[in-house]
Amino acid sequence: MRFKLDENFGKWTLNIFQAAGHDVRTTLDEGMQGCPDRHLYDACCKERRCLVTLDLDFSDVTRFPPEQGSGIAVIRVPRNPSLAVLEHLHAVKGR
Repeated sequence: MRFKLDENFGKWTLNIFQAAGHDVRTTLDEGMQGCPDRHLYDACCKERRCLVTLDLDFSDVTRFPPEQGSGIAVIRVPRNPSLAVLEHLHAVKGR
């Protein structure tokens, strides 16, 4: 699959997607950090990439219609997760 990781994800997440064989780009690598949400959504639609983000604004289907894009995955984790929580999430994913 084709993904674009929002700026709130780092190299660790990028590596997970790449190791799974996905075609993945990041907003940081493309110089899109801080760009308006609409600009990012339009870029994902044009590139046919599923956006992976922590930004709840993207859960608004009236602003970002699902039928126009290749998907939006809004990931929810505890606020300011500890390293132990992140490691647990990674371990669960590996099962």
